[in-house]
Amino acid sequence: MARVTIQQVAAAAGVSPSSVSNYLNGRTNRMVPATRERIASAIADLGYRPNRAARQLRTGQTQTIGLIVPSVGNPFWGAFARELEVAALAAGCNVLLCNSERDPERERRYVEELWEDGVRGVVLCTSLPSLDHLADLIDRGLRLVTFDRPAQADDPASVVSISINNHVGGFIATSHLTDLGHKKLAFVSGSIASINRTGRFRGFCTALEAVDLDPATMPMWTGMEEVPFGDVESAQVGRRAALDLFDGTQEPPTGVVAINDMTALGFCRGLRDRGLEVGVDVSVVGFDDIILADLYDPPLTTVRQPIARMAGLAITEVLKDPSESEDGRSVLLRPELVVRQSTSAVEGAAATEGVEESVEGRQALTRAEQR
Repeated sequence: MARVTIQQVAAAAGVSPSSVSNYLNGRTNRMVPATRERIASAIADLGYRPNRAARQLRTGQTQTIGLIVPSVGNPFWGAFARELEVAALAAGCNVLLCNSERDPERERRYVEELWEDGVRGVVLCTSLPSLDHLADLIDRGLRLVTFDRPAQADDPASVVSISINNHVGGFIATSHLTDLGHKKLAFVSGSIASINRTGRFRGFCTALEAVDLDPATMPMWTGMEEVPFGDVESAQVGRRAALDLFDGTQEPPTGVVAINDMTALGFCRGLRDRGLEVGVDVSVVGFDDIILADLYDPPLTTVRQPIARMAGLAITEVLKDPSESEDGRSVLLRPELVVRQSTSAVEGAAATEGVEESVEGRQALTRAEQR
């Protein structure tokens, strides 16, 4: 059966082919409702489907958005990809997903191939300090939105950045534990060389200083020499950290802030391997609020990222006409603490004023929000 053409739709609707083209491309602000209805009916009756190949020849673009995440092996990235797809479909676009494994060379390869294939733009989930490996593509007109990476001073002017305030996230996670009377805390991360992890660690330190605890006396577990770290290995990193910190050779922490939920869940498993009870013997806070956080036993206290809102913002920005967008736009959202059963008060500790409610805490939080 021959493909239905715009000309046939126009004839059936009693309008010009240009009117049908305007309808298909959303240029209907000057079109009377009766005309829109006739065109819609003709499209439905004839079973017309736009020729994407022809559209790409005319515009040089597809209705596809590229999404590059570190790895869907971490459920956080799978959840973000789903929310981004929902927002993209609502905007009439599709999403093509790639996994970078946090490799700059792979990021470059995927961005270049996606752009050459005519995508409208690319949402790149990266925490690399620099975008130098993409500078020439951006200079040539690539529409790029970064996610999970606050804007940096040397970023190209056209790049839009969407992220939570990681400093605030680390602050509220740690303050929750100090409010519960914990004075011996550990930060478990693997490498903190990336922008977001550095921000979370700084928030950890700021919260300790707000209650006169010295961050230098608290263990920070990296363990990178022997355990490779990536999104797939996050749980392994957490488990190994617990085994090391509770090996009997040092004073163990009573509370732990983990860099993400997968690391936190691995840490909880390591505690069980050592015969300890999560939320009773040791309090654990994660970061992200992945679906497994609420399903774990005990459910994990964590810092929630508003991924649906951030995904919607990413689609809005990547589809904007470059002439209408603000150069160097940076969107920084506040995360939210979700308290569950993996944290509890230290036995015998007196109740304390919430750090965020104290004068010192409010001042420290304000400083964190400004960073």
